[in-house]
Amino acid sequence: MSVEVQKLEKNMAKLTVTVEAKEFDKAIADSFKRNKNKFNVPGFRKGHVTQEVFEKMYGSENLIPDAIDFMLDATYPSAVRDSELEIVSRPQIEIKNAKKGEDFVYEALVAVKPAVTLGEYKGIEVKKADEVVNDDDIASALKSEQEKNARLITVEGRAVESGDNISLDFEGSIDGVPFDGGKGEDYPLVIGSGAFIPGFEDQIIGHNVGEAFDVNITFPENYQMKDLAGKAAVFACTVKEIKKKELPELDDDFASEISEFDTMAEYKEDLKKQLSEAKAKRAATENENAVVDKLIETSTMDIPEPMVEAQVEGLVADYGRRMESQGITLDQYLQITGMTKADLNNQFKPQALKQIKTRLVLEEVAKAENITVSEAEIDEELQKIADSYKMDLEKIKGFFGENERKQMTDDLAVQKAIDFLVENAKLV
Repeated sequence: MSVEVQKLEKNMAKLTVTVEAKEFDKAIADSFKRNKNKFNVPGFRKGHVTQEVFEKMYGSENLIPDAIDFMLDATYPSAVRDSELEIVSRPQIEIKNAKKGEDFVYEALVAVKPAVTLGEYKGIEVKKADEVVNDDDIASALKSEQEKNARLITVEGRAVESGDNISLDFEGSIDGVPFDGGKGEDYPLVIGSGAFIPGFEDQIIGHNVGEAFDVNITFPENYQMKDLAGKAAVFACTVKEIKKKELPELDDDFASEISEFDTMAEYKEDLKKQLSEAKAKRAATENENAVVDKLIETSTMDIPEPMVEAQVEGLVADYGRRMESQGITLDQYLQITGMTKADLNNQFKPQALKQIKTRLVLEEVAKAENITVSEAEIDEELQKIADSYKMDLEKIKGFFGENERKQMTDDLAVQKAIDFLVENAKLV
């Protein structure tokens, strides 16, 4: 096998791969062996016809597609290694010659990892993230705890107000005709939550339990259900029940109920400590992001589009898996939202581009500063994984082959590059 490399513009390259005729003929023969039990040839029992007879009757062309697939799988990884390129996309394959008795030739159009010209990466100046916990932070945290421990009590003798939790019957219609999905009974709704179409919840305020009334709305033009988008609808409504939140008093009893402390003063002190730790972590992450973003702004790189497409593909796949964990497929999600796969790809494209640029500049910093990762550091990371899964370290090591260890090494080097940038930055 031979590989010819042609470098193209915008970090693209073309690999021309040539496989000797005898290797391709062998692939055709192997294709016949794999598929001969599927062939119905007059005069022969299934699986008993010879390749020579089959080709005389039907031609070798019927075996070539399978042989091509086999040869691509068998030769492309070696072609990538022989090219000595750092390829960052799926190949676009074009078959140039695939005939029995002749060399098998194909071209692979690929994106190559772009070179990065770093801006000045030492002494990057950014605004330091706030990590001081103030009285407002503590008050907000206490308010959140109050909300979590609030009781819902039934309200009588007054109309619906903003913030109420109500039970609602409703049925929507357009031009007097009910539509699918427009009906609900004993539907729980928090007034002011924005759960319903804009304007719907506002029209419930002021109505009493048992009162029948109409809510008039117009569906937004970009509403996910296309057959309703932009149309005026009337919802016949009845409030079944009104409840409001009753917040507990912020006193010693409350502190002792929700914490290990006997007094509100002790609880506040511990809460301040927890908030300080959390805010310090957030601030550290914000500082890291700000420094890296500044470096990206001052660095130059030419990202090939197929590299972005590959990153988008990975992000969309991850998103699809998260959706499935919630009981909905990606196709169902697209149908519900009225989005197309192209819309979703475009939505993830900025994130994909940002991830690529971030990784590239950090890898370049690691290279420039000769940042390395020791075996001890890898073992330390593996031990963390073992501890998190409550598994033996040696067993975890067994799951990490050469490629996985290289990926972990690269990831640790990137993190060390981040630490280096922040340590050498000017946080003002």
